[in-house]
Amino acid sequence: PDEIDIVDGQMQVRGDSGRAETYRDMLRRRGEPSIEASETYTPEDVSARFSMHAYGAVFAEVAVDELLGTVRVRRMYAVYDAGRIINPRMAHSQALGGMTQGIGMALLESAEVDYRDGRLVNANLSDYLVPVNADVPVLDAAYLDARDDIADPIGVKGLGEVVMVGVPAAIANAVYNATGRRVNDLPITIESML
Repeated sequence: PDEIDIVDGQMQVRGDSGRAETYRDMLRRRGEPSIEASETYTPEDVSARFSMHAYGAVFAEVAVDELLGTVRVRRMYAVYDAGRIINPRMAHSQALGGMTQGIGMALLESAEVDYRDGRLVNANLSDYLVPVNADVPVLDAAYLDARDDIADPIGVKGLGEVVMVGVPAAIANAVYNATGRRVNDLPITIESML
């Protein structure tokens, strides 16, 4: 494995692009319909001695309308360490999706309860606000080129939630830097800005 690179969907000998083969061609040559592998890994006690969590830093720029109190995210950038990134395109898409969810959490999404009967007032997509294209500014994310062989044998870490959790805090901090008003409740509403 250390002598093989995956380039443009082909396996090739490192440094020799003339010796390359697609997965399909390799399977056809070997007469196999598919490849299947499984392995079990038990981390022993390394989690007690090492932090193996993914982490990230999120940077947001907002614009706050002084008269209306509306908050708009202008741009956002994040950098994550999630160990070895096996599929960079999918990881980038995961990051953009998580950042979009974070924008919704910070500025739009709120379950409104009718306290007379305990029912959700906005239990449908016409009343429950979620981010749409107009709410999502220029987003970008990068991953550190890191591999964590202590976390597991293939050097990866979790990527699911880490791409979203820092976004509301980054937006709230940007609002504070823009207005001097510290908002501790989500979503950040017009009322909390006035």
